[in-house]
Amino acid sequence: MDIQVSNVSKSFEKKTVLKDITLTIPTGEICCLLGPSGSGKTTMIRLMIGAIAADNGTIHYEDVKMPNMNMLKKIGYMPQNDALYDDLSAEANLRFFAGLYHLDKVQLEKRIDEVLYLVNLAEYRKKLVKNFSGGMKKRLSLAAAILHSPEVLFLDEPTVGIDPVLRRTIWDQFQEIKKSGTTIIVSTHVMDEVTECDKAALIYNGSLIQYDTVKNLLNKTESGRVEELFFIASNDSEGGVGQ
Repeated sequence: MDIQVSNVSKSFEKKTVLKDITLTIPTGEICCLLGPSGSGKTTMIRLMIGAIAADNGTIHYEDVKMPNMNMLKKIGYMPQNDALYDDLSAEANLRFFAGLYHLDKVQLEKRIDEVLYLVNLAEYRKKLVKNFSGGMKKRLSLAAAILHSPEVLFLDEPTVGIDPVLRRTIWDQFQEIKKSGTTIIVSTHVMDEVTECDKAALIYNGSLIQYDTVKNLLNKTESGRVEELFFIASNDSEGGVGQ
């Protein structure tokens, strides 16, 4: 299920946040929305999941135009801040989210086991979330987002504030989810995370400055580091070119 973003712009209180964004995200790939904080990545995700509507342009999942309520059952979303209930156990949190997705009770038991195993929390299923570490909460949030086996998974800054070892574990989990055919869109400002992805959309000051395979993007640099492309965009902007 390809995602087609066509000439999308969005403003809040007369301030332009995204400017004329056009890209197509292929089915079954990991696409990174990469850019500094405040560049418009979270707004882009909110538009693609249908939480807000664009001022101009369109977003389609194949032939379905967003926003569309029927698409929600096919979309998983992990926000920046953990949307969990501290006074419930890990398992109880998942049961709550299962109710929102109207999952079948018979399939639910198996699915809870699967997602807890995937995020390495099976042995902590009865533990209250208020006693979880920050990293454990991140992983439980991921489990909640994939509980209903979404076709498309959105992850908004999923590795912020966690140590490098856990970050490696979480990216390994994303790769496992991708193997099931799930399309993953992940936003981040951590430049080296781009190498974990198939494609990357580089967003700077609300504009899409580059969109290509990660390999092609890195080949456009002299250093082999993607941040070089942001430096070029910044210099062009200051010189009045390319924006």
